[in-house]
Amino acid sequence: MPDFGYHASHEQFAPGDLVARAREAEAAGFTDVLASDHFQPWSERQGEAGFVWSWLGSAMEATSLTYGTVNAPGYRYHPAVVAQAAATLRSMYPERFWLTVGSGELLNEHITGERWPTKEERNAVLEESVAVMRRLWRGETVTHRGHVTVEEATLYTRPETPPPVFGAALSTETAAWLADWADGMLTVATPDVDRLARIVRAFRDRAPDKPVAVKAQLSYDADEETALAGAYDQWRTNCVAGPVVENLRTTEQFDTAGESVSRDEVRQNVQVSADLDEHRSWLADIAALDVDRVYLHNVNRRQEQFVERFGDAVVPALAGGDR
Repeated sequence: MPDFGYHASHEQFAPGDLVARAREAEAAGFTDVLASDHFQPWSERQGEAGFVWSWLGSAMEATSLTYGTVNAPGYRYHPAVVAQAAATLRSMYPERFWLTVGSGELLNEHITGERWPTKEERNAVLEESVAVMRRLWRGETVTHRGHVTVEEATLYTRPETPPPVFGAALSTETAAWLADWADGMLTVATPDVDRLARIVRAFRDRAPDKPVAVKAQLSYDADEETALAGAYDQWRTNCVAGPVVENLRTTEQFDTAGESVSRDEVRQNVQVSADLDEHRSWLADIAALDVDRVYLHNVNRRQEQFVERFGDAVVPALAGGDR
């Protein structure tokens, strides 16, 4: 069975609250944390956007879990700065930090005022940025001029082993592309496990020995209607279909786009149930795809209840092989 982790959603909760949730997740038997990294939330109702790199140091000191975050180097983050931040965390907490990289969203990256490139250009920036970071982690002095510019950069604080760099993929095309250069893949699980299977297969066909991590989107509460209402309130802006979301500039634009999303469409993107057995069965189907880590993201606001009940009745059962 895979490791099961907790998703720390910085768009939804204050940083101090998320440190408390990480402590509770560790006590409940979760082994890992995946943390989001946004400058602005996807909805005014979510209402937060803490700086994840500050939070990671605090959370890693407070627990013994492993941590990862999703980052888009090349825009508001220069890749040399990302390399330094990741190296520092992994030096302080050996083997406990890993990094996922993606091509980014305009919502976060437009704040620098730079032109927003096409998806093809962003993929080129991403691959180039990862190459720069790996050179810095090897101890090279890097001068590079291409999609990103680096002038005589040397990283003096380096960990014994570099952070693994996973690539974020939401399609089979991206999964196949990043299999050639990423150390692993992070993707998202919705109720459609067959779609997840196709993405995992596209990656594994080209990189059979590299690890796969999954962020599983769910909404659990005491009754079905409350679980659905919580998902609709907090996550409908994340259910807008198509690539348009990569090019929305503001939180207000996301909220406007989200108004056209129905509750049925939320159900297509989030595993909504008040039945722990249903959640166990769904997660067992994900685990059957031979993935290595599953990060559980309860998209509603009832986090303490979720951590407690999944820690009691879901994660231990899955670890024991029960469906």
